Amino acid sequence: MKLSSIISNGMVLQRHQTITISGETKPSQTIQLSFLHRTYETTSDRHGNWAIVLGSFNHGGPYVMTISADETLVIEDIFIGDVWLLSGQSNMELPIRRTLDLFSEEMKAVQNPSIRQFSVPQTYQFHQQNDFLEGGKWTKAIQNEVLDFSAVGYFFANELYKKYEVPIGLVHAAVGGTPIEAWISEKTLRELHVYDEELHQNKDDSYVSLTKLQDEERHTKWYEQLNANDLGLQKPAWYEENLSTNDWQEFSVPNSWKSSELESLRGAVWFRKEFQLSDEMCTENAKLMLGTIIDADDTYINGTHIGSTAYRYPPRRYNIPAGILKPGKNTLAVRVISTQTTGAFVTDMPYKLIVNSNEINLEGSWSYKIGAITETLDPPTFFQYKPTGMYNGMIAPLKQMTMKGVLWYQGESNTANPSGYAQLFAKLVHDWRTNWQQQDLPFLYTQLANLENGDPHHHWAILREEQRKSLTIPHTEMAVTIDVGEQNDLHPQDKKSVGQRLALCARHIAYGENIVYSGPHYKEMKRIDGKIKLSFDHIGSGLVTKGGELQAFEICGSDLNFFAATANIKDDHVIVYHDQIQNPVHVRYAWSDNPVEANLYNKEGLPASPFTTE
Repeated sequence: MKLSSIISNGMVLQRHQTITISGETKPSQTIQLSFLHRTYETTSDRHGNWAIVLGSFNHGGPYVMTISADETLVIEDIFIGDVWLLSGQSNMELPIRRTLDLFSEEMKAVQNPSIRQFSVPQTYQFHQQNDFLEGGKWTKAIQNEVLDFSAVGYFFANELYKKYEVPIGLVHAAVGGTPIEAWISEKTLRELHVYDEELHQNKDDSYVSLTKLQDEERHTKWYEQLNANDLGLQKPAWYEENLSTNDWQEFSVPNSWKSSELESLRGAVWFRKEFQLSDEMCTENAKLMLGTIIDADDTYINGTHIGSTAYRYPPRRYNIPAGILKPGKNTLAVRVISTQTTGAFVTDMPYKLIVNSNEINLEGSWSYKIGAITETLDPPTFFQYKPTGMYNGMIAPLKQMTMKGVLWYQGESNTANPSGYAQLFAKLVHDWRTNWQQQDLPFLYTQLANLENGDPHHHWAILREEQRKSLTIPHTEMAVTIDVGEQNDLHPQDKKSVGQRLALCARHIAYGENIVYSGPHYKEMKRIDGKIKLSFDHIGSGLVTKGGELQAFEICGSDLNFFAATANIKDDHVIVYHDQIQNPVHVRYAWSDNPVEANLYNKEGLPASPFTTE
């Protein structure tokens, strides 16, 4: 008897919709399924495939399901409630444990076994659509398990559970770094005639295997050479507690290596910092916070290795067991490995030691010395990023799992070529609704948060506009997040606001509530007496500013050169003008990658979406 791994202990099934349970067994085998005091029977076909339709049920649980053929399977602790699919890239994948700077106290109180998550195993497939999932299990929003939940997913589910007290099942199928085309079917992508060469190439198993082998060998060789040549790993090692740094140079942390001798360096650089502790500070466990570091790090305190991170994005939060810190002088050593880009201790992040509720500031002057210089390490080929692979491997096999709706948080990996994203998203929505045979399946998605990346072309702003245009797809809603990002972090920690805003969208589109669920969306413009009058949908109880005069509006004349404009709220409209532009043509709002000055909201506290009238 073979079942998809999602049909397992602790699962959540969708209420009020037809439930189908399917699997494989011997050909022409009789299968009996017992559930909620009813028994169903069918016979497998000549290939051993079978399916049983259970009908629909009200929410409740826990229940037990028994499936019998030549063997008997018992599936326990089943709930019936609402099932939501979570998909996209890293900001959907980001686990709660990565948000504990903000929510550590809140997470200590979480104990809700009615909220559950199944993490779909991350696998790609280029040849055909998978029918079964292998691996993965259902976990509960309880201590020791909730930290691995998708943070967006948990906060979304928590809002819905508080409102409706219905069990929530989250099917987590997100993979960091994936572009949208990885999640679209081959049939659909073939219609575009853009991905044909890649689709053909990735069906060549020998090509895929050889590429992965070469990538692994290059990576291994690079690190072997780095470690062999790193002076800091020789005796005496530069992480040791008592080491003279008289010949080391000074570096101010946090800071980028730009405009220093380290700017072009690829290899290893060692940094050291001394700090003093009192007796009472050394009796319990402590935590070290080192912002984020580009690219990788190995971190030591008093000669003991306390943590390492292999790439640039995760926040460095290292627990220090009792006994490592000591009264008096302590030494912190960080080996920073730069593989592809200019290194940095990223600014505007915490660099401190927390001991017994005391904080030791670690910013300021550090000592550094170059351990080894290497060539740039070229990145590997990420086949999970390739067209259609994730759809075949992770979405197609969920087709028997009836869903309440979809949460989608993706787009960062398409910002290099943002134009046309709306077309791809429309095709993805169509593909997925076809996969589940639910043409009105609610799709809730997150507009990209704010991020300062120095891009003069405003690619993030363009992609946000593509996302705004996607609201023309029926049964979709969008959560705006330009006010809850972090300008220096691709993975902002405030996933609670994101989850709450998506939950508002769900309450409207999936649960039929008549509520204000969105901030203002641009609707139309009129040119009146040298000014532009803007109208909006979703104004709620009215338009307001958050902090002072309206900001982030730009206006242009016929030359299409935009200038910062004056903007005022008048009744339910915004009037935009510039004294030097007599015949205005277009207006933009929050048209930058990091529009921190944007402050147009409705009175319900929801931000307006960026837009252009072009």
